[in-house]
Amino acid sequence: MIIDTHSHLYGEEFLADISDVINRARAAGLGKIFLPNINAASIEPMLALTRRDPDFFYPMIGLHPEDLGTTWREVLPQMEALLQQPEHPFIAIGEVGLDYYWDRSLNEEQQEAFAIQVGWAQKYGLPLMIHTRDAHRELVNILKQQIVHCKLSNCTLSGVFHCFGGTAEEAVELLEFEGFMLGIGGVVTFKKSHLPDVLKAAVPLERIVVETDSPYLTPVPYRGKRNESAYLVEVLRKLSQIYEKDIEEVASITTSNALKTFPKSQIIAV
Repeated sequence: MIIDTHSHLYGEEFLADISDVINRARAAGLGKIFLPNINAASIEPMLALTRRDPDFFYPMIGLHPEDLGTTWREVLPQMEALLQQPEHPFIAIGEVGLDYYWDRSLNEEQQEAFAIQVGWAQKYGLPLMIHTRDAHRELVNILKQQIVHCKLSNCTLSGVFHCFGGTAEEAVELLEFEGFMLGIGGVVTFKKSHLPDVLKAAVPLERIVVETDSPYLTPVPYRGKRNESAYLVEVLRKLSQIYEKDIEEVASITTSNALKTFPKSQIIAV
């Protein structure tokens, strides 16, 4: 079984042919697809897709850093209210984090919102799906502070650093957070990507999960097309070359990593 740990198949990009997309994913060997949330508007489409096939789709809840807007202080309590419902379906807190790539005007607000949502992970015993871009140092500092608080409260933090594309030094620093994996997707297949060298030098396969981030970051040889979960096979193929292992072994190890990191995914979500 293959697990796509990060896919937005509930998006408008898939409305016209979602059945075909699901069939192609199953034919490619996928057994589970994890759905990170991005904002208030995406919650219901995501849950609708989950209800359609609860053995296959597993939702998360969180506010993406680029979707803070001006109402984030009202949105976050609404999201937490969903976590407070008995037998809620969410397997993780995500997609949350920091993104300073386009706009640094909300840096402090992003950090505050991220810290609040890390608190949810501690409070409700869920892993994190973390997005970060141009904010590595701030992310590490916040997580270190939160882990100190967590230890005092006798809880743990775990999760995935989604779409990792940093240096070997950054990879080593992130992997110092026990219980966290690096999410590897289509970027690893790009011709000019430095990621294969970074992985080979600094990241054991036992600390990797695979993802598509569909409909974005489409892997070679499908670049230029909409990404979808079936294309995850190309990521596995590239990882098998990097780690010099059979693709079946890479799939087995990364699937085991995903199930360990997201234990609720071993239970029907809805």
